[in-house]
Amino acid sequence: MERQVVITGLGVVTPLGNDVATFWEGLLEGRSGVDLITLFDPADLDVRIAAEVKDFDPVALFGKRAARRNDRFTHFALEATRQAITDADIKFEGSDGQKVGVLIGTAIGGFITLLDNFEVFKIRGSRRVSPFMVPMMMPNAASAAIAITYGLHGPNLTIASACATGSHAIGEAGEMIRRGQSEVMICGGSEAIIAPIALAGLKNMGALSTRNDDPQRASRPFDADRDGFVIGEGAGVLILESLEHASARKARIYCELTGYGATSDAFHITAPDETGQGGAWAMEQALSDAAITPEEVDYINAHGTSTPLNDRTESIAIRTVFGPHADQIAVSSTKSMIGHLIGAAGAVEAVACVKSLETGWVHPTINYETPDPECDLDYVPNQARRLEPKVVLSNSFGFGGHNGCVILRKWDETA
Repeated sequence: MERQVVITGLGVVTPLGNDVATFWEGLLEGRSGVDLITLFDPADLDVRIAAEVKDFDPVALFGKRAARRNDRFTHFALEATRQAITDADIKFEGSDGQKVGVLIGTAIGGFITLLDNFEVFKIRGSRRVSPFMVPMMMPNAASAAIAITYGLHGPNLTIASACATGSHAIGEAGEMIRRGQSEVMICGGSEAIIAPIALAGLKNMGALSTRNDDPQRASRPFDADRDGFVIGEGAGVLILESLEHASARKARIYCELTGYGATSDAFHITAPDETGQGGAWAMEQALSDAAITPEEVDYINAHGTSTPLNDRTESIAIRTVFGPHADQIAVSSTKSMIGHLIGAAGAVEAVACVKSLETGWVHPTINYETPDPECDLDYVPNQARRLEPKVVLSNSFGFGGHNGCVILRKWDETA
């Protein structure tokens, strides 16, 4: 019999708050975490808005030495992990560390470290480049730092699949528990790439919103006037356990991870296949994996980036999979409030899904003002909704045609 996988701990660092309670409160209130950039002077850029993490002091959290020897994306991952471990009330002692794995994904890794050291190289020469540059910038740095911090000797790896990374990390971590490779997985995603050159590149490819004069209304998924996504940063981390392991230690169980799907559009390096077929296949895989019918899904946390092509394509994919039932499903985009966290997006959005199952509420898609005839689903416009979902689905679709989908089910201790 296949092993069941449950979620027992949550942690986040986000543009709406640096803990789960504050983040969730902000989502239900429909607050925007988007504003003018403060991390650097964006005056010379065409895009001057982003969804930054605020009030985050790595020196206070980790001490001066550790703060200097880790990139910002690793700082985010370490803090979100600390929260998740505390939330799960789990301890790692002795040989128990061999049963615990780490899978923290990122699309880019230590981007800020690379940029900083390149400037040092140009101005001050090769001898002044930090000896910590490579271990700070490598994509697996966050996973490694977590394992080192907590003495975890189980499987340790990193996934990089652009904007699908967070969902892939959760899904693959669940598979490792299912096949008995690990009893516990610390999984999720982290990203920190708010930098001038990143904004320039994304803007020049036509991906970003340019609503500099109205930052909080810039991210508007599924709205007819959407003009691109808003770059964000942060981390989301979840503790997954086998049901046997969680039950043995009498853990509080949030929900069950029941389904996972992963496909490729094999179409274009950035644009989605406009038929939506790749995303539809991922959702169908996840439904099959969860052994449920489309009619059992109550809520979809959409990829919902606020780009013209993505939102239309995702809406088509949902209709392809769910048929007439699509009209009965609440669909909302977390990115309307926190922007696009790239490799961390799917993980932070999974945390929002867990909170929906726990509380019975689904958060809104804010800034939804003008319906788009080609996006014709129920996007939970502007106000949170009491729904009491039992089964939720979360989509993540990335540059390169990567598609990831996870399905979570409300935990019933009496079942």
